[in-house]
Amino acid sequence: MKSGNKRVGGKTGAIIALCVLLVVTIALGVIGVTGVSLPPRGLYKVLSWLPTTNSENWPESLPLGLDLRGGMYVEYSGKAPEGSTADFDSLREGTMSIIRSRLSDKGYNEANVQQLGADGIRVEIPDVQDDTVLDLIGAAAKMEFKTPDGEVFMTGDMVKKAVYSYGEKGHEIAFELNEEGAKIFGEVTAANVGKNLIIELDGEQLVNATVQTAILDGHGVISGNYTQEQATSVAAKIQSGALPLELTQQKVDKVSATLGQDAVSSSVRAALIGILLIMLLMILRYRLNGLIASWALTIYTILLFLLIALFHIQLTLPGLAGVVLGIGMAVDANVIIFERFNEEVRKGRSVKAAVRAGFKNAMSAILDANVTTLIAAIVLLFYGTGSIQGFAKTLLLGVVVSMFTAIIVTRFLMNRFVNAGATNTSLYTKVNVVDEKEVEA
Repeated sequence: MKSGNKRVGGKTGAIIALCVLLVVTIALGVIGVTGVSLPPRGLYKVLSWLPTTNSENWPESLPLGLDLRGGMYVEYSGKAPEGSTADFDSLREGTMSIIRSRLSDKGYNEANVQQLGADGIRVEIPDVQDDTVLDLIGAAAKMEFKTPDGEVFMTGDMVKKAVYSYGEKGHEIAFELNEEGAKIFGEVTAANVGKNLIIELDGEQLVNATVQTAILDGHGVISGNYTQEQATSVAAKIQSGALPLELTQQKVDKVSATLGQDAVSSSVRAALIGILLIMLLMILRYRLNGLIASWALTIYTILLFLLIALFHIQLTLPGLAGVVLGIGMAVDANVIIFERFNEEVRKGRSVKAAVRAGFKNAMSAILDANVTTLIAAIVLLFYGTGSIQGFAKTLLLGVVVSMFTAIIVTRFLMNRFVNAGATNTSLYTKVNVVDEKEVEA
């Protein structure tokens, strides 16, 4: 009697667990497509993150690359100034920082600036078709040092070096001037102790600092309420009077907004059709296990795009290819599990024992395939550029999520269905069973 109550309790608990997970899955799916915002002011808001053929809302949380959105990109090769002894990678980082700042200051907040090959820089600007923006990228910066009354007393070409440092007052910018600059700066600071000196870049105020004492040796420190990132950025801009690298334009191209929109709709439609066909085939081939795989695949899709949105990974066509490959890995893992399950059923094991043995026998094959893909994705992430990195990021996330859904979610669902009473082998497979009595593993 006690054993019977335990079985009933286990069955009820399994049914409740399945119902709860079903409600959570549906709720996350609906929120992922529509988003949530509490009226009237959206005090609590979740942006939609699941791609649909209607691309009005979800690109807010899933930023689209140029190939899906439209815009302009330009590629430059960089060369260190003659006589420069600075590390090339540092010069390139400084150049990229200045370009980002220039674009951001002019309202191009979604521009993407990244390394290209050994010596190049690629700049992507969504929703732009006007070539005049190129003048903003490559123009020499105008750095001016001004007295409190606005008189220019020194220019950026007199700055020998400016670097981030951490001192008694926190994050600081340490700078060194050339001989001419040191002389001028010494005279001006001596005459303006207790007053503010201003540094401007392209007319925008960069620094407004109080002179504590005369600086006569050409070495000084600018302190303030800087974060490390802010101090590093300001140092790079002061260092740069002009761009740290001499840039040569190699390629300019544009992607029309219409082409981008067509690519989005086509890609999403193809992905949805592909996922539905996979689910149908899995159900036809594996019956209840196929339904379980479809459920796990739905959870996989929701979680994957949620992580892409949280990590703010830019979606491109290669990135979508990584998503599709990740879906393939998730399906492959389930197929391996179900085939091992069927093998155990053929041996006469009960469904419960077959689930346990099937997962045990499938684990090594699943781990081998996924770890190999993970290594390849990591290599592409660190050594690839541009769209290759986009592919690697989505593939890396896809493999991690697919392992979670296959090893944890699918197993949980199969065990819950068995505990809920789905123990007839005909629910899972067409194979002829030698003995349906439970065979202990």
